Amino acid sequence: MAAQTETILPAARGRLTEQKPLAELTWLRVGGPADHLFQPADVEDLADFLRQLDPAVQVFPMGVGSNLIVRDGGLRAVVIRLGRGFNGIEVNGDTVTAGAAALDAHVAKKAADAGIDLTFLRTIPGSIGGAVRMNAGCYGSYTADVFVSATIVTREGEIREITAEELAFQYRQTAMPEGAVLVSATLRGHSGEPAELHARMEAQLRKRDETQPTRDRSAGSTFRNPAGFSSTGREDDVHDLKAWKVIDSAGMRGARRGAAQMSEKHSNFLINTGGATAADLEGLGEEVRKKVYANSGITLEWEIMRIGDPLPE
Repeated sequence: MAAQTETILPAARGRLTEQKPLAELTWLRVGGPADHLFQPADVEDLADFLRQLDPAVQVFPMGVGSNLIVRDGGLRAVVIRLGRGFNGIEVNGDTVTAGAAALDAHVAKKAADAGIDLTFLRTIPGSIGGAVRMNAGCYGSYTADVFVSATIVTREGEIREITAEELAFQYRQTAMPEGAVLVSATLRGHSGEPAELHARMEAQLRKRDETQPTRDRSAGSTFRNPAGFSSTGREDDVHDLKAWKVIDSAGMRGARRGAAQMSEKHSNFLINTGGATAADLEGLGEEVRKKVYANSGITLEWEIMRIGDPLPE
């Protein structure tokens, strides 16, 4: 583990925890501790904290840990995790404004109750903050398609609105300002009948459970599709440049490293079968990338974010 220097943090109304183990906060259940975890009380508390925090101190905004590998040596940063004060969901006409900590599934269901179609969010793991930051999507729909605006707190502690133009949405990425924390987002969906929208989401859930290892410990899709877009879910969908297809072609479905495994059910899902380390998971992922490149000349790009320090050799 890298040597640590003492960091003096500003006073805050929220909760500050030193040497917080991050494994318990990620879906893959791996990783070392963060130097500090800050759970702000509200937006003003977050802004005040960042404004007073030494600019040299790294900040990492963390959602629900659904798309994250924290390396075994931990993270030399202040991890900011939004909680109850940031999970509200409000409907106004054809728009839904959700706190960054609101779960994608909850937003989809509340929108459907109001006759607003945000159904694609129902099967996406994680929270709205992560959905915006990563331009999450499935079934041919993306967060960018419904995005209106968002409120962020910059690393300097300024509360401001950010536009779609500033975010420059692309497949699985945005140009979110470095160190900024997204605190809420407003989305606009097409209108629909609540009963039909809920029925569609139930069908999506059934299809997901049939094709993905939803009962295993994973972080969703491991690699971005080389085609540069998500599966559409339609019968005429083409699979040649899907991540799972090139992984299969390289013979890596079910491949293992320690307790890490590429799922037998869906080969683009990296799973912790029990007791895997972050090094096992990331190492297996890198092995898959090498085998795919050797087999097809395609370089897979990670969709799972990897952060922190490895343990020393």
